[in-house]
Parts: sequence; structure tokens; C-alpha cells
Amino acid sequence: MIELILGGARSGKSALAEQRAADSGLAVTYIATAQAGDAEMARRIAHHQSRRAQHWGLVEEPLHLATALSTHAAPDRCLLVECLTLWLTNLLYAGNAARQAEAGEEVSCPLLAFETSALLDCLPHLPGRIILVSNEVGLGIVPLGAATRLYVDDAGRLNQSIARIAQRVTFVAAGLPLELKGA
Repeated sequence: MIELILGGARSGKSALAEQRAADSGLAVTYIATAQAGDAEMARRIAHHQSRRAQHWGLVEEPLHLATALSTHAAPDRCLLVECLTLWLTNLLYAGNAARQAEAGEEVSCPLLAFETSALLDCLPHLPGRIILVSNEVGLGIVPLGAATRLYVDDAGRLNQSIARIAQRVTFVAAGLPLELKGA
């Protein structure tokens, strides 16, 4: 089963995903996409680490998510991906997409296109349970910066694509889950 959990910053989406993974009755592998590029991000990562069950497996994969999922998915396993929007950011900055957007150039991001396609292609065929966490960033105003607009647009398209594939989609606000698809 594929499940997508969406929400804003500090909405409770990660806690819900962790609870659902723990309640799955399956062995859990946490797939972390974050990179500690600065002290503040390192603190955020440490906060997430402190909440996770010690016996959960951990895979750190900032770019090649489809490969990590294909490698670790199994019928008796729950993979929790935290989070798609950090993964998207990593892809946008791994190439020249963010720089191109800010420079007003035509944006070309073959790495993003390849990795997104690979993810969408592999997800429906994976065994076990897959829980994907993503930020819903499209509820606010249109951002001022070109790179941020590119990010918001790509995040919205990614969330829509994953939601079409997922059997269950939950939106979390103020710690309260709202089931959008499935149950």
C-alpha cells in the first residue's frame, strides 16, 4: 500500500507518519532525504532522530529515492520516506535548476525529471507498505523568487502525481488528520 501524508510545517504530518509506520506491524525502514547543510538543519534532523524507534532501520538517500525504495521494499516491511519536498529541493540544487530560475533562464533539470519519473514508475510495483511524507506548500501566496516559485510548482505537481498513485492520502493541519483518499 502506498500512502501520502501532506501538511504544512509543524502540522503533525511526520508524527502521524511515524505512528502509522509503528502501527503497521511490519519492520520499519526510515528513508531520510534531508542533508545537514547547516546547524539549524542538523537540529531539525536530530529532532526527527530522537522521535524514531531505535530498532527502525535507516537509509539516508538525498537524491536517488526510487533506487532506495526498490532496494529496501519487501512484503514484510514498511518504508517511511521523510520527506519528498526535501528530496525535491536536493534535486533542484544538485543541478542548475535553482540557479537557472533565479537568473531568468530557461530551466533544465534532467536529474529531477529522471528521478521523478523513476519514482513514479517504481512506486506502484513495490511490495510492502510505503508511507511518503510531503509538505503542502501551495496554500500560501505566490513566492517572490523565481527559484522558490519553481520549487512550489514542482512540489505541487509531485504531490498530485503521488496522490494519484497512492491508495491513501491524508492532509494534516494542527495535528488533525483529514483523510482525502482511502481509509
